Amino acid sequence: MINSLLAERFTDIILASASPRRAELLKQIGLNFQVCPSDFSETVATRTSPAEAVEKLALMKAQTVGRRFKRGLIIGADTVVAINREIIGKPENNRHAIEILSRLSGNHHEVVTGVSLLDLENERHIVWSDRTRVYFRKLRESEILEYVRSHDVSDKAGAYGIQEKAAAFVSRIEGCYFNVVGLPLASLVEKLWELSES
Repeated sequence: MINSLLAERFTDIILASASPRRAELLKQIGLNFQVCPSDFSETVATRTSPAEAVEKLALMKAQTVGRRFKRGLIIGADTVVAINREIIGKPENNRHAIEILSRLSGNHHEVVTGVSLLDLENERHIVWSDRTRVYFRKLRESEILEYVRSHDVSDKAGAYGIQEKAAAFVSRIEGCYFNVVGLPLASLVEKLWELSES
């Protein structure tokens, strides 16, 4: 739960994301905010590292939304899945989703989320990324097919949502669970404290 001092300091929070998962995570820790999705194109430069890519996208999303407001704290975020530093984006269609999940099966991958906090009034920003390693058990082809057919995976990095039935695919994780869902909550609150105390 967000400390009351933080809640008083950041009264005008804007989430620059249409992700319902990120909105639920912010509600979970007690933040009051409004949603204003960014229309910034999420093109990932394949030659950059996953961390560099998501940090740049998170900042650009926050800055794009920030131009619409005179005050407030903008939260921008972007999440990618990577295998051996190769960025695996959101699936283009169901066939692509099946290919992605087949690659993740019996393997481990990293989920990297970049976050940007843009304090408009004080003209300050913080950008960072969090990394979580996720291990999948070996999946049967029928499991992959059923999951893709019964879930909308088009907006999910890596073609799965750990908070849904795909939780049964995961044998273990190393790092922040909430980072895999879409926002690293512990580091987010720590960065909010940094902004409030600077």
